[in-house]
Amino acid sequence: MGAKILIIDDEEQICRLLRVTLQVHGFSTIESLTGKDGVLQASMTRPDIILLDLTLPDMNGIDALLQIREWSNVPIIVVTARDDEQGKVIALDNGADDYITKPFGTDELMARIRVALRHSVHQQDEPVLNLGPVTIDLSRRTVERYGQPVKLSPIEYDLFKTLATEAGRVITRNKLVRLVWKEQSYETASHYLRVYIGYLRKKIEDDPTHPTLIVTEPGVGYRLVVAKPH
Repeated sequence: MGAKILIIDDEEQICRLLRVTLQVHGFSTIESLTGKDGVLQASMTRPDIILLDLTLPDMNGIDALLQIREWSNVPIIVVTARDDEQGKVIALDNGADDYITKPFGTDELMARIRVALRHSVHQQDEPVLNLGPVTIDLSRRTVERYGQPVKLSPIEYDLFKTLATEAGRVITRNKLVRLVWKEQSYETASHYLRVYIGYLRKKIEDDPTHPTLIVTEPGVGYRLVVAKPH
């Protein structure tokens, strides 16, 4: 079997659906119906990835997330029926790697899992990241688009580097501001973030008015989508 995935969800029907889907795609699964047991299983079985529901019978899913994050960097994808933006932001800012909203399609779930697993194996170990038509060389601090150099300001580069090293995963606006503008609060730098995202899109997108590389996750943040070269 492939990677081992821990499912923490109190809905047995959802667990069954995820088990069948994941096993068809070559994964092995472990299931927990409560947060307490999920945290225990995470420590005992050391899964390669965790699918975590936010609504659990014995504790808030965020509390389970925080407990696991005290000792583990295992990729955690929040799987939830809650579609409120604030809940997603809180989960991501507290250590979740990504989220997916119920109901979801199999292709979307598999794509999120592949991204999470890829990051867990290759995180920060490759100096050159190929992102479809765009390439970033982390050692030289250079960016190319279709093989041609792209001139970025220091802030534009730091913003793009942050998005690129987390390619495929959503990054909250709060986190981007924290990483790129350092000490400034989101309230102070939110305007700058929107402006610089616009600058980046003009330099790396084929059509900045209809971005396909740097996409907006409404109310949450941004995701850099790895596109295939034309």
